[in-house]
Amino acid sequence: MSDTATIPATTGPTRVPVDPATVPGWGVDADPGNNPTYPMRHIEDQTRGFTWDRPTQQQPEVEILRSIEYNALPAVVGTSTPPSGVSGMIRRFAFKRSESDWWHWLLLMGADRINVVEGVVADLAQGHVPNIPAEMGIRAEWRHNRSGLFAKAGIVAAVSLGALLLVRRGRRHDAAPTIGNGETIRPGARETRLSDHLHASALGPVATAGGPTIDLDSDGSRP
Repeated sequence: MSDTATIPATTGPTRVPVDPATVPGWGVDADPGNNPTYPMRHIEDQTRGFTWDRPTQQQPEVEILRSIEYNALPAVVGTSTPPSGVSGMIRRFAFKRSESDWWHWLLLMGADRINVVEGVVADLAQGHVPNIPAEMGIRAEWRHNRSGLFAKAGIVAAVSLGALLLVRRGRRHDAAPTIGNGETIRPGARETRLSDHLHASALGPVATAGGPTIDLDSDGSRP
């Protein structure tokens, strides 16, 4: 018996090699004379272009948030809007997390939304009324995406109405109950006294068993 294993013949259609140059979008680097990676594959042949002096490092005078994966700063950084306020606190907390953590990005997006409100408040504090519809691009939405504008307006209206109904419902539940004559039932009222109030407001005179009818005063007590 031979120690060499026999590989069974494969069945099915024979695969014909495909020339990448004949497929649109394929074989972009098939021609050595038109190699898009040049000159990265030929660094040893280059005498210039890959060696350069790093620009002088900018010395920022404001707080710059840095990734925990890459703490080095580029030569030039933006300093126009340093973190501040509530949005700044959220951004600082976000940069304590890895960029691979989805909480990092969700917190940054939430901080951006809060920063919009902070900007409006800052404008009003300085006596400037911002043109919020123009800044939100309402005119462009009306011209080019009218259906989307209506959808957004409907969503905002529905959410606002739902919030209003929830607030009103909570206020109704928090209100103290009243009895028939409009008097508020105070916490700790005795059950017997409440019963007397209900009888006095709904039935008027109260008849005792086997005895004469007894009238109750407006406060539910006997005269």
